[in-house]
Amino acid sequence: MSTSIVIPAKNEEFSLKSLIPELKAELPQCEIIVVNDGSTDLSESICKQLGVTVVKHEYSIGNGAAIKSGARASKSEHILFMDADGQHTVQDAKNLIQRMNNSPKDMIIGQRNRLGQASLFRLIANSFYNWFSSKMTGYKISDLTSGLRIVNRKKFLKILYLLPNGFSYPTTSTMAFLRSGYSVDFLPINVQKRIGKSHINIIKDGFRFFLIIIKIGTLYSPLKIFLPLSLSFFTLGISYYVYTLIEFGRFTNMSALLITTSIITFLIGLVSEQITNLMYKDSE
Repeated sequence: MSTSIVIPAKNEEFSLKSLIPELKAELPQCEIIVVNDGSTDLSESICKQLGVTVVKHEYSIGNGAAIKSGARASKSEHILFMDADGQHTVQDAKNLIQRMNNSPKDMIIGQRNRLGQASLFRLIANSFYNWFSSKMTGYKISDLTSGLRIVNRKKFLKILYLLPNGFSYPTTSTMAFLRSGYSVDFLPINVQKRIGKSHINIIKDGFRFFLIIIKIGTLYSPLKIFLPLSLSFFTLGISYYVYTLIEFGRFTNMSALLITTSIITFLIGLVSEQITNLMYKDSE
């Protein structure tokens, strides 16, 4: 089965010098596409010298935007996404392609172990992502945020409009595939230390951590988030009403506020659930 390899790259000239020749030697049958996301170094010229397809962003739009540009430019049945920073090995890329050929799935994700996490903060965050998304979907998700994955191109293009331009494309694509009823599998991989400086900002991306948690829930099944919140507010409101009724013999504004908030939260979840269903109505 034909495979395109899409590599989003921003100022990764040092790792690309070694990665691309190895890919061409080990996977000569694959189309290689490097998406230059506004690099200011020699990344683009190196790729052109090595004879691979280059898709250029005149300025940096984001990792997710590079993924989308590469997916649109690909021509093969499957797309393998991998990082340009040297963390993903060519052998693991070959293993994913072989697994897809031998046991086809709609998406196969490279599952990192604990040693494959860039930092303790990332390990804690990714562990929580995996646990939370597994609870939301009822499916064991071993690595929600891994950037090494191979997908069915036709089905990936269908959910392209859902993907953000930033760094959370793996999260969104995994949840979208599961929500659409597509098959998802995992394959253990070994992750190397990256070459060069990371583009992740711990402070800025720490805030994004909470946004992704909310997005995971609302992307898959909003009522699983909003219904418990609604019940919590309703329980607090009724409990406070019982307390004030016994102690003071009256119904307070706080009880009314909590009960009203519970109703509004439930209705928001209900509307969100309907919108989510409409988003996936054309899924096979």
